[in-house]
Amino acid sequence: MNKKTLLVTGGAGFIGSNFVLAACKRGHARIVNFDLLTYAGNLKNLDSLSGHSDYVFVQGDIADRDLVGSVLARYKPDGVVNFAAESHVDRSIAGPEAFIRTNVVGTFNLLEAVRSYWLDLTTAERGAFRFLHVSTDEVYGSLGPDDPAFTETTPYAPNSPYSASKAASDHLVRAYHHTYGIPCLTTNCSNNYGPMQFPEKLIPLMILNALEGKPLPIYGDGRNVRDWLYVEDHCEAIRRVLEHGRGGEIYNVGGRCEKTNLEVVHSICNLLDEMRPQSPFKPHTSLITFVKDRPGHDWRYAIDCSKIERELGWSPRETFDSGLRKTIDWYLQQADWVQSIRTGAYRAWIRSHYGAS
Repeated sequence: MNKKTLLVTGGAGFIGSNFVLAACKRGHARIVNFDLLTYAGNLKNLDSLSGHSDYVFVQGDIADRDLVGSVLARYKPDGVVNFAAESHVDRSIAGPEAFIRTNVVGTFNLLEAVRSYWLDLTTAERGAFRFLHVSTDEVYGSLGPDDPAFTETTPYAPNSPYSASKAASDHLVRAYHHTYGIPCLTTNCSNNYGPMQFPEKLIPLMILNALEGKPLPIYGDGRNVRDWLYVEDHCEAIRRVLEHGRGGEIYNVGGRCEKTNLEVVHSICNLLDEMRPQSPFKPHTSLITFVKDRPGHDWRYAIDCSKIERELGWSPRETFDSGLRKTIDWYLQQADWVQSIRTGAYRAWIRSHYGAS
């Protein structure tokens, strides 16, 4: 059997780079990584693939339809996995335009380039082709304490510019499947954590601040609930959907792990107390500080992932405790990586949003 070629957009970001590394390690596909390298894209994530025969990097914007088209024509992929997105809610509140450009206009142009490419394939190639769009549970809106978890049929009700832009992209993907027949799939995942996550997100921000004795800023009273999923489990779910999912379907991917933000931060602090017993900042919980809540902060997310478990045999392997321990250990071992991405611009962003340096 010939090895498949995948075009992976946003493959230098957090989830994308974990997916690319796993795919190349498995050796089941050739990867063409197409990434604009915005602030959250980092080629250092993929240093281990330097010179790898099944890996190619192309810098580019998914909104550049001509460039995407030329990459498709050159490498002739058997599928596309779209990770490329602006993904930070706080940044979408401060500057929504970038989210509309990348998540909506970018996805549209990517789909148009793929449609043109797909139409030129043979009938057999069209049937085997897959376009997998990676999305978020935030498109479903917010749940109350006793509401049932999101399913694939939960109506969309996005509450932030970020989630609204992702909802729009999801609808475009659905429309291109139903209108043009492109074999599209969508995954809606819960909060990811793990190695190589840019430290504007909750878990890496708390780990790195705690290591330096800086405040651990928590929005509001810390009682907002999220479902947490270890990134490698998410990447395995994407592989299953890509290989065995039914065209036109949506698959929710979650960790079956609901925790309040405050519980997450306490878990991080307790593990750091254990893993860094000589730290002068023990107990690290003493660093917790509460800051003004962000506008429109969704109360609770929860994912019902029974469909992907039932149809594709996927379930998360890591517990929250085991995944968090692996995550903290990675950051403890990667001081050079951390230093390389904590630029002046990053520090300015943290200061403006949390009042911390």
